[in-house]
Amino acid sequence: EARRQRRLLLVVVCVALLLDNMLYMVIVPIIPDYIAAMRGGGRAAGPSAPAGGNESGSSGGNRSFLPARYPPAAGDNEDVQIGVLFASKAILQLLVNPLSGTLIDRVGYEAPLLAGLAVMFLSTATFAFAENYATLFAARSLQGLGSAFADTAGIALIADRYAEEPARSRALGTALACISFGSLAAPPFGGVLYEFAGKRVPFLVLACVCLLDGLLLLAVAPPCTTGARANMPVGTPIHRLMVDPYIAVVAGALATCNIPLAFLEPTIANWMKESMGASEWEVGLTWLPAFFPHVLGVYVTVRLAAAYPHLQWFYGALGMAIIGASSCLVPACRNFGQVIVPLCGICFGIALVDTALLPTLAFLVDVRHVSVYGSVYAIADISYSVAYALGPIVAGQIVHTMGFVQLNLGMGLANVLYAPVLLFLKNVCQMKPSHSETNILLEEGPKGLYDTIKMEERKG
Repeated sequence: EARRQRRLLLVVVCVALLLDNMLYMVIVPIIPDYIAAMRGGGRAAGPSAPAGGNESGSSGGNRSFLPARYPPAAGDNEDVQIGVLFASKAILQLLVNPLSGTLIDRVGYEAPLLAGLAVMFLSTATFAFAENYATLFAARSLQGLGSAFADTAGIALIADRYAEEPARSRALGTALACISFGSLAAPPFGGVLYEFAGKRVPFLVLACVCLLDGLLLLAVAPPCTTGARANMPVGTPIHRLMVDPYIAVVAGALATCNIPLAFLEPTIANWMKESMGASEWEVGLTWLPAFFPHVLGVYVTVRLAAAYPHLQWFYGALGMAIIGASSCLVPACRNFGQVIVPLCGICFGIALVDTALLPTLAFLVDVRHVSVYGSVYAIADISYSVAYALGPIVAGQIVHTMGFVQLNLGMGLANVLYAPVLLFLKNVCQMKPSHSETNILLEEGPKGLYDTIKMEERKG
């Protein structure tokens, strides 16, 4: 029964992450119409002219594998508006995550996950009926609020229910695969439905799926009836986790490895058109092949982690080295076929880093703090949000002032230089569970069945 329940909860979390990324990317074909409407030009280029990128979170994560493509005729003010629109989700997520992580540690995982799904449902419905930039901005920001709870609580719930390795790595890898699939499937999904059924239909479909996901969560693990949280010890405060050197190293790696993807999304389309005369379809398909090496990277890392768990740090360092080398190769490409190779390398490297280091965060909490995971995965979400909040706003300015080549060389160098820092995690696998949780239990006295089970697990 418990194994079946945790599998169903994994399905709930994966669907939530899938919806979050699809909701972010499904507006890509619709933005040009709003830009044209603001100019008074009526319907724009239509679904064939996407105009935006994606950002991360949990997982956490929300990472896109399609380029951001802003309308080339837009003025400076409209460019800023679009950049702020796509960054608003990550910015609000960045601000809310410290609060959401603390709340998750105190009330459990199911209730915040349900609340996040409810806010995402409201955000999706707002998108469906939005008619101006202000409403779009409100819906995008509302999605960031929902993601801060749903993504963080979902990943933390997986880490809590899949406490043993390699099951934890497999479950988190499945969640990462759903994130990338959502990013890949959303633009064609939104474009086709938008063209043949109208702009509201894609959002209404996603809203229905979100509602069904919330109902499944209520059926599997109703937050109001789960008494396990009442017996759980209080999690380590997020500010103490942030100053843990091992967790800080992992958080820095997650942010650094996602910078190339976050900064290339809003800039590579224009560079391809200017440097190689790429057509619209070539620009649109640039990131599509990267989905497959990303899933391959997740699969390879999960298998390697199961066979050689003591090399998790090496898989992350290798991924950062691949990202760095691939970023430096992007400006050297001269045609569509060549540019696909380094972009696939970037996504493959990100898969290595994420799949290796997300389970490491849970392990660090297990052995150095209290086994409650809301705050530590809020830190991971903050790391993603930093990269994807800066990308849509800062990347274009860097290209304008310094150049596309310098941007890629800087991102590549940052990843290559950070890779050796992961050596600091080399001996993490040899750590034994600290007495922090045991001391809490001894000082406060047993609170219930949860404490007994946890102490028996520690002894085992």
